[in-house]
Amino acid sequence: MEEEIKHNKRSLEEVNESVSVAQNTTVWKKIAAFFGPAYLISVGYMDPGNWATDLAGGSQFGYQLLWVLLMSNIMALLLQSLSARLGIVQGKDLAQASRETYSKPINFILYILAEIAIAACDLAEVIGMAIGLQLLFDIPLTWGVCITVLDTFLLLFLINKGIRKMEAFIISLIAIIGISFFVEMLFAKPDVGEMIIGLVPTLPNSAALYIAIGIIGATVMPHNLYLHSSLVQTRKFDKTKKGIKQAIKYNFIDATIALNLAFFVNAGILILAAATFYKNGMFEVAEIQDAHKLLEPLLGSKWAGILFALALIAAGQSSTITGTLAGQIVMEGYLNLRIQPWVRRIVTRIIAIVPALFTVIYYGERATGELLILSQVVLSLQLGFAIIPLIHFVSDKEKMGDFAIGTLTKIASWVVALVIVILNAKLVYDEIAGWLVSSSNPIYIWVLVVPIAVGAVVLLIYIIIKPILNRVPRHVQHVPHIEEIFINENIKKINYDKIAIAIDFSSMDEKSIRTALHLGGKEATYTLIHVVETAGSLVHGSNAYDYETLSDRSYLEKYQEKLTGMGYTVLISLAFGNPKKGISKIVNQENFDLLIMGAHGHKLWKDILLGTTVDAVRHKVAIPVLIVKE
Repeated sequence: MEEEIKHNKRSLEEVNESVSVAQNTTVWKKIAAFFGPAYLISVGYMDPGNWATDLAGGSQFGYQLLWVLLMSNIMALLLQSLSARLGIVQGKDLAQASRETYSKPINFILYILAEIAIAACDLAEVIGMAIGLQLLFDIPLTWGVCITVLDTFLLLFLINKGIRKMEAFIISLIAIIGISFFVEMLFAKPDVGEMIIGLVPTLPNSAALYIAIGIIGATVMPHNLYLHSSLVQTRKFDKTKKGIKQAIKYNFIDATIALNLAFFVNAGILILAAATFYKNGMFEVAEIQDAHKLLEPLLGSKWAGILFALALIAAGQSSTITGTLAGQIVMEGYLNLRIQPWVRRIVTRIIAIVPALFTVIYYGERATGELLILSQVVLSLQLGFAIIPLIHFVSDKEKMGDFAIGTLTKIASWVVALVIVILNAKLVYDEIAGWLVSSSNPIYIWVLVVPIAVGAVVLLIYIIIKPILNRVPRHVQHVPHIEEIFINENIKKINYDKIAIAIDFSSMDEKSIRTALHLGGKEATYTLIHVVETAGSLVHGSNAYDYETLSDRSYLEKYQEKLTGMGYTVLISLAFGNPKKGISKIVNQENFDLLIMGAHGHKLWKDILLGTTVDAVRHKVAIPVLIVKE
């Protein structure tokens, strides 16, 4: 019998068990079962933001910045492996772990920074998709930006189909991108010797530093760290020391393959720019539109431009799907706030569309390239606030046990964090110094910009030292459970034999249960129904077994134990995903006499954001529904 991991009970319970991994099978089948999450991550490493920085780097400096891509890929592999380790061992995503460690105000600031990073990423996808549509179909850029809202429905469709189908869709888009650039490379015929020299670290000037930081920001993306720590929880494996060790190993193999594929795509873009534009003296080709226009005459094939545009659309579409999932995870982890998936998607997309439309209308289509590079620099500036907590969490022997990272990995991780922080600090210092010299009213820089920069430094120092000074874990409920159940035993029976009660672990549960017991008495059979609404359950359905799923099941069992002890016959039923569908499906499958639901008295805006579950369910079931209001 395999030795159980010597962690506390919660750590074992938090290990996700979503997609089954057969134990008595070949190694290759096990590896295949674990493959998938890293491919959803890798699309963020080849999104349109990468294209802009890679094109700018290749056209301005030839092959000289290839080493930055290689270094960024190594850094990304290290950090993503830490993120995967956190999710596998603790069963928590990065946002949840942060919420347990830092105070509420600090978590709110970290949440805002994470949302800024996601918005910056989504901005790149919006512009990239719009440019791709323009290049292929000659659609005006403003129209293309607006059309990108429609991918909301594609995301919701894929979520309903499950994680495996979403992974297959993403991998097919990656294949389109990879094949397109492989063919482009055949057309370009790059100089292999110059490529090898480009792997030697060098920074010609400050402009190269700006591009290099943009490349790092486009490669090592903050939201991917949150996303990966959640996606690895989709695999079900033995919750033993051997089983978790195996899961870490196979997820690392998954990440290595996926991120190396992303590296070759990024390197292909930079090499293509170096072999065509830099070689022909076109040093200022940073605009994707210019690159598309020049590829055909320079490479001598009409397919060059078509493949370029197709790959661009595929990159934008695949990246926007994973960005939305990351936004859901960040919002739930930091704020414990859930809103309807379609609302979340539209809000995220509108936040990205507004600056994109403003730039196109006010500054013209030529400014989109600069906006893309700026979005990637913004991403890089957010990195320290995600990386530093992650390193702390996976270094914590109390929570990670035998799976805490070793000394060498810890040193490498802190070196990566230090490099990123130093590069970003130099960039911010240079930019502010330049503004102070060139501005006619430097007082505004001192009053508005400098305090923000100082505040960021203070926050960075705080998140570094806080976990070191305070190792005592904070107990944080990731869902709004109530602590006690107050049920009165003086109950009269009413003729209802089978009663279903919708439970949401709020203060309404007491009223709903009390009402049911008054109606049915001790001779009736009661079924407590709860629907798990996490981002993972929306994707994985009944295969979701993350921390919240296990926690919710535990609370249902406590309700059942309490009521059973009072002499009632109580069953429990757990559903996943959409509460409207989950509750209706369970009720319609059983021969219930009555369904009791609690209504929180939401007004118009809360109904729009949170959804009107009661109204939807009462139209879908064939039995009476008793609504208990606050």
